[in-house]
Amino acid sequence: MPVPPCLPEAVRGAAGAWAEFHGCVRNSEQGKKISGLRYEIYEPMACGVLMTHFEEMEKKHGLLAVRFWHRSGTVPVGEAAVYVAVAAPHRREAFAALAELMDRLKTDVPIWKVEVLPA
Repeated sequence: MPVPPCLPEAVRGAAGAWAEFHGCVRNSEQGKKISGLRYEIYEPMACGVLMTHFEEMEKKHGLLAVRFWHRSGTVPVGEAAVYVAVAAPHRREAFAALAELMDRLKTDVPIWKVEVLPA
């Protein structure tokens, strides 16, 4: 699945910032060399939790748009496992929302790293 393009047409002119994060698989996990990670997603629940977070971030940080993408299955070292982008009126709000969304993703969205693949 290709990564979405920059700034959605619907928010052009209103957004002063488009911040992106690509979370890539490193070549080690807990000090051991790996060749990749395998992820599982409980999609119905993940979508609901993410939508709640997006709505909260819209109110808290004034977000105008969010793009989110997370791979499932095997992700080799060096490739992106997650992509998140946000549009906001200003960069400070965009960066704060992006960081908070990633923190929330790690704590309560049903996406699991289920296997570390040895190198």
